[in-house]
Amino acid sequence: MDSYLNMMEEEFEDGSDSAMDKTSMPIVKYPKTVDPLWYEWDRKAQKCGLRHTVYAVNGDRYTGEWLENLKHGKGTQMWKSTGAIYSGDWKFGKRVGYGTYSLPDPITKEYKKVYTGWWKNDKMWGYGIKFYSDKEYYEGEWSVGKRDGWGRMYYQDGSIYEGQWTEDKPGGQGLFRMKNENRYEGSWKDGKKNGPGKFFYLDSGQLFEGFWVDDIPKCGTMIDFGREEAPKPTQYPIPKIELADPEGVLEEAVAGFESTKE
Repeated sequence: MDSYLNMMEEEFEDGSDSAMDKTSMPIVKYPKTVDPLWYEWDRKAQKCGLRHTVYAVNGDRYTGEWLENLKHGKGTQMWKSTGAIYSGDWKFGKRVGYGTYSLPDPITKEYKKVYTGWWKNDKMWGYGIKFYSDKEYYEGEWSVGKRDGWGRMYYQDGSIYEGQWTEDKPGGQGLFRMKNENRYEGSWKDGKKNGPGKFFYLDSGQLFEGFWVDDIPKCGTMIDFGREEAPKPTQYPIPKIELADPEGVLEEAVAGFESTKE
């Protein structure tokens, strides 16, 4: 017996395997880890690439492309509260690029285009056309959702403004043509005639050139301009100006008026 124990001790010291080693080292089995169900649900909810219609809690729906769970690429969005539809380009959840925004007619329920053009940061930005009614629309440049830059506005009454816009109003240099072909050409500010300008009364064959403030001519000169061809000429022609320096007198009047504003 002593010799057997001594042999076992020698084998243990030599590092050799033995039956005793196998029985004294049990194998531990760890349980397989299982991710919570919401991990899988969240993975499936992450949207990327082209997807079918996705509905929001409030009833809005979107059909199109996604990237990192955001609308990105080509897609169509419909808002349930207004029935409005936007179809076009998206970038990281916002309307960016070219697209069309439409609304249903309150009576016929047929969709009518409201705006077609370029977008940036979810607003009308760049060149586009907006329809205010069947006979009234604007085509030109936009910035932050407002008419800004160069543009042409067709009004319901048949008049047209073409020129510069600032903060959704005529501002800068522009031409306003009325339905009867009379027109104003000159400076604008806050949507009104402000500064130097000319008003052509083509129906009577006259021209007023002067200085305007909030649509009111403050000082200037009136002369006949194509009176012979005018459809409704004045009864008598305007007498010739006998001033030696009419332009100097006008400049002095304008300077005097501007000084009163300061």
